[in-house]
Amino acid sequence: MSSELRHRDRPVEPMLKRRKPLMARGFFVHFALAALASLVVACATSAPVDVQKPVVYYTVAVDGLSIFYREAGPSDGPVLLLLHGFPSSSRMFDPLFARLADRFHLIAPDLVGFGHSDCPAPASFAYTFDHLATVMDHFTQALGLSSYHLYVQDYGADVGMRLVLAHPERLRSLIIQNAALHPDALGPLWDARRAFWADRATHEAQLRANFLSLEATRQRHVGSDPNTDRYDPDLWTDEYQFLTGQAQGNIQLDLFYDYRTNVASYGTWDAWLRDHHPRTLVLWGKYDPSFLIAETTADQRDVPGAEVHIVDGGHFALDTAAPEMAQDIRNFLSQHGH
Repeated sequence: MSSELRHRDRPVEPMLKRRKPLMARGFFVHFALAALASLVVACATSAPVDVQKPVVYYTVAVDGLSIFYREAGPSDGPVLLLLHGFPSSSRMFDPLFARLADRFHLIAPDLVGFGHSDCPAPASFAYTFDHLATVMDHFTQALGLSSYHLYVQDYGADVGMRLVLAHPERLRSLIIQNAALHPDALGPLWDARRAFWADRATHEAQLRANFLSLEATRQRHVGSDPNTDRYDPDLWTDEYQFLTGQAQGNIQLDLFYDYRTNVASYGTWDAWLRDHHPRTLVLWGKYDPSFLIAETTADQRDVPGAEVHIVDGGHFALDTAAPEMAQDIRNFLSQHGH
């Protein structure tokens, strides 16, 4: 029994002597002692809910680049590899680190060109999704990750699916959060983007002004959510400052120009999902302006056993729905024995 509990218990009997007759005093003292005993047993048999595993921040050399990553949780726990989207970084997963690191081994790298990983100039590094996936493949090898649950969001899915097809034996389950793997996700917003892919020179200035603007960066978070006061403006102002950094415009335009190769790969990825039916959880923020919610139906079409949860959030659904999403992930992984 802790000193705090002993201290709290001492005044109980004197208070009852002053305020209750003898019979009532005996009853309430017995009740208080029984309740205290139950509390002590519960504390002894349950993990404290406020104990958090510390998050550590590392860099590792991969292909001549410094790759930054966050890591937390028991080293022998089930590995959850988290791949972020645009224009975010591993920072977007902080809410999951705070809620899942008691049981799961979380690893979240920054992609090349994002966050605290190296951002080489486009003249010295080809910003393609094939290249980013190759670096992430070598990152997993550097960390000895031979088996993991894969969480992908936005660009993370385009990198992640390349990893899945290259090393299907590593995949224990797939968690998809507001990521496009089918044409169904690409609505009218993508018409201008397709025009950019078809004729970069003509449409680059227009796309740069829109795609990298402060308003577009804010809209990726808030989307169509009527309750905009739920969103911390630091979410998009920090990302906007990142996007306005030296050379970032060129890096992000090069990478987004290569996004057309993702769309061209959907057929291959979807065929793999239909053939292999990996254990799949889909978490979807319903206010997402970037990808249509029809993607969730397409996911279930390819993987009929996929578990789908629509949450009250936007493209970055962890902004507003982290507690329920973390519980969905915990339940999903626990149901399948991790």
